Amino acid sequence: QVQPVESGGGLVQPGGSLRLSCAVSGSMFSINALGWYRQAPGKQRELVAHITSFDSTTYANSVKGRFTISRDNAKNTMYLQMNSLKPEDTAVYYCNVVRGSSMYWGQGTQVTVSS
Repeated sequence: QVQPVESGGGLVQPGGSLRLSCAVSGSMFSINALGWYRQAPGKQRELVAHITSFDSTTYANSVKGRFTISRDNAKNTMYLQMNSLKPEDTAVYYCNVVRGSSMYWGQGTQVTVSS
């Protein structure tokens, strides 16, 4: 069983930065892929960034050049460094873990970008 737990959300002004963390129970080496998704009020959940077991990364066009996804296998943790935040980045951010044919979600962490 895999249980992702997100942390690091909060309130930040436009142009500011936040780093989200996702702690994953169990070994990271058995995990195929990790991702960050977000869901804003009234909108569908969307992929923000994705990293495979080979450290291949993918980003949504809206966050390219501003967000960076990374993983630390020794700490069983994935990160999302978010810079130059915009009000439209406001959403609940979810950690997603794919292991084999199973997918696991965290409970989400709120990110609010506002002055």
